[in-house]
Amino acid sequence: MTHQIYEYKDDQNWFIGKWADFNYLTCFGNDTDYEKSQDIFHSLLKRLGVESLQVHIAQLSYDVQLIAFLVDVINQEMKRNLHIKRHQGAVLVTEADQLLAVYLPDGGIAVNYFFGRGMSDFGDKLLIATHNEGKVKEFRKMFASLGIELESLNDYPDLPEVEETGMTFEENARLKAETISKLTGRMVLADDSGLKVDALGGLPGVWSARFSAPEPTDAKNNAKLLHELAMVLEQENRSAQFHSTLVVAAPDKDSLVVAADWPGYIAFELKGEDGFGYDPLFLVGETGRTAAQLSPEEKNAISHRGLAMKKLMEEFPTWQNKH
Repeated sequence: MTHQIYEYKDDQNWFIGKWADFNYLTCFGNDTDYEKSQDIFHSLLKRLGVESLQVHIAQLSYDVQLIAFLVDVINQEMKRNLHIKRHQGAVLVTEADQLLAVYLPDGGIAVNYFFGRGMSDFGDKLLIATHNEGKVKEFRKMFASLGIELESLNDYPDLPEVEETGMTFEENARLKAETISKLTGRMVLADDSGLKVDALGGLPGVWSARFSAPEPTDAKNNAKLLHELAMVLEQENRSAQFHSTLVVAAPDKDSLVVAADWPGYIAFELKGEDGFGYDPLFLVGETGRTAAQLSPEEKNAISHRGLAMKKLMEEFPTWQNKH
């Protein structure tokens, strides 16, 4: 069986290829040309799901010519409709309405030049449905690795307050995330967290932030909790769990929901200066330290919100890419 031989040749580029049983690339020239051609060849073929192309590069001067050659062979052999577009010095490979690959020149391209707008308008943003800057600070640290910029409700003072009328953490988180997403058209993350104390039948639970209503504060909530547990004298009987349910909502998408618990005990007195809410009273496992005595890094690694975030980070990329 014979295979068609494909060739492209000009004064500065010369490529020869054929369709075979596996991908393979050889290249004459210096190390720079070899590494560059290997990167382009293997990354593009992997992105396009190609496993049967063999190419020999006799001479390489322009990356775009190699990309064009590869695309042309793939179109002919696989009956695809790939196109190459040039944009501000970059090479884009598209098919139908999908952008499949982007190749940048050495040294990259200025964001403002490439997109025609400022960096502040570029990239994915996530609106955190809270005014609590303590929570926002924790989330900002967690999302930094994904390159996602965070905003909070403090950046949207005209948005109405969403009443947390649900009877469960998930119901309240959904109410906040989905309502605000509909109002703004944005991707929104809502967290409904609370403290569940076993001796109090799971209270304060979804009412954790409003435990000392009508005018609740962290100090008043902690004082009331100590009062409610005044007759529970054994530490082992003061077991509790911090709970967190996270919901990410976006227009025209099913919401993403994850949850986690952080077990511990309620201390007999406030300890620690960091954290917020019930942190100064929440003893972490058997450590004897409260959540308010942990550094932000220590807390994020083991807390209810940190554990829920780990689950979220595992599922978020797949969820975000769903249409």
